[in-house]
Amino acid sequence: MRILIITAGSQGDVAPFTGLGQRLLTAGHQVTVAAHPGFAALVGGCGLGFRVVPGDPAGLIRERARAGSAARGRAVLEEYVGGLADGVAGAVAGGADVVLTAFGPAALSRAAGEAFGGPVVGAYLAPSFATREFALPNARGAEELGPAGNLAAGQEVLARAEGVFAGAVGRLRARLGLPAEGSSNRSVRPVFHGFSPLVVPRPADWPAGVEVTGYWWPARPDGWRPPAELVDFLQAGPPPVFIGFGSMAVGEGERLGELVAAAVARAGVRAVVQAGWAGLSSGRGDEVLAIGDVPHDWLFPRVAAVVHHAGAGTTAAGLRAGVPAVAVPVMADQPFWASRLHRLGVAPRPVPFHDLTAEALGDAITACLAEPAHRHRAAELARGIAAEDGAAALLAHLGPPGAG
Repeated sequence: MRILIITAGSQGDVAPFTGLGQRLLTAGHQVTVAAHPGFAALVGGCGLGFRVVPGDPAGLIRERARAGSAARGRAVLEEYVGGLADGVAGAVAGGADVVLTAFGPAALSRAAGEAFGGPVVGAYLAPSFATREFALPNARGAEELGPAGNLAAGQEVLARAEGVFAGAVGRLRARLGLPAEGSSNRSVRPVFHGFSPLVVPRPADWPAGVEVTGYWWPARPDGWRPPAELVDFLQAGPPPVFIGFGSMAVGEGERLGELVAAAVARAGVRAVVQAGWAGLSSGRGDEVLAIGDVPHDWLFPRVAAVVHHAGAGTTAAGLRAGVPAVAVPVMADQPFWASRLHRLGVAPRPVPFHDLTAEALGDAITACLAEPAHRHRAAELARGIAAEDGAAALLAHLGPPGAG
C-alpha cells in the first residue's frame, strides 16, 4: 500500500513521522513524507520517500516578527498557507492509496484526498478535539476553566485554527472542482493521536473514531554517530543538564546564550546547550558544551535534566528518557505541555519564556534537581511509556500492505 504522510511546521512536527514511517515501511508499505524542503535530508536519511511542500517555518516566524503591522503579518501567513495548499495538492496528486495527515494541513489534505480518490486519516501530535476535561493546547485565558469553560475554550481554539486555513481551503476546493464547504479539520476520520494516554488520557466525551495511541518516536538517520566532542564531555564529569529551545526564539541566540551561561553558573551544573533555531551558543568554559542537532533518544538518557520549550516532541523525548524537566514555554501548544509536565510531577512550575531571567532559570534548574520525586516520577512514567506501541493501532487500521 502506498502511504503518504503530510505534515508542516518545525522539526518537532516532522520527526515523529519518520519513526511511524519506518514502522509502516517495515510492515511492507511504501511510505512517502510530504514536508518542507528543509526536511528532505532528515526524511531521506530514514529511508523514506520525500515530496516537497513549499514553506520555510523559521522564515515565517522571522517575517511575522518583523512585519510591523497586523495586516503585513496576515499577508505573510496567507502566503505561507497558500504555498502549503499548493504543495499538499501536488503531493497527493503524485499518488497514494492512503493519506495520513497532521492536524495543521488536515483540511487541505482532506480536500486533496477527496479530489484524487484516496482516504484521509488523521495523525495528530496534540489533542485536537474540544472536551470538557481540559482546555485544548493554544487556549486563551486561565488554566482552570471548569468543564463548560474547557469545552468553550477548545471550540474557540479549533475555530481559530480553521480560520487560518479557511481561505486557502476554499480556493483549493474550487480549483479541484469540489463543492464549497467549511475548512473543518474535525471532519477527518478516523483520527489517531500520537501521544501517551499516561500523559493525556483519552477524554470520555471525544467522538467515536478519535483515539489516543501512544507516541510515535522519531527515527535515527542511518549511520548516525555521536560527535566525539560530546562523548568526551559526557564522560568528563557528572551528567550535565540539557538546555535547548528547539524551533523557538529565532534570532535571539546571543541574548539567550549569555542568559543560559549565567543560569548554569548560578545552578552550579554542567550543561549541554543545543543551538536550535535561536542559534543559541553558550560554549564558554569547561562546564558548558554547545552542540548542533543530536537525537534526543540518545542524549536525554545521559543527562540529569532537560530544560526545553515544552514542544510536543521534546516533551515526549524527555518523558521517554525518564529524566525530570524544566519547562520554558514560548507559544502555541507549549504552555499546555509545560503544565502537563508539572501536573505529572516530573517538573517544577514552568518558567514562561517572557519571564525568563538567568536567576529564574538557575533557580528552576536547582529546584528540579533538588527534588528526588521529580526523577522518581519521571522514571515511573518512562517505564509505562516503554510498554506502549503507538504505531500498532494505525497498523491495524491500515491492514496488510496488499489491502490498498
